[in-house]
Amino acid sequence: MKLRTIEEVRAEFQASGTSISQWAVANGFSPISVYHILHGRRQGVRGESHNIAVKLGLKEGVISRQPSRVSDVPRRRTSTIASAGV
Repeated sequence: MKLRTIEEVRAEFQASGTSISQWAVANGFSPISVYHILHGRRQGVRGESHNIAVKLGLKEGVISRQPSRVSDVPRRRTSTIASAGV
């Protein structure tokens, strides 16, 4: 697979008439995160940024199926034990 540059990806969006937000939502990504990748604010090293960079063809790699944001990770319920003046 030939890797593409950010400029090539942006030109493809322009040529196809697809907005970055439309592409992001259709692929299950946060539009803001896609904009960060395409403006060079994020490197695409891990998590959602990595998945976006791979999907756009900016880097080689495997798209992770794990939750990409901390808020997506199921939280364990912890019981609180109230100690009454021990």
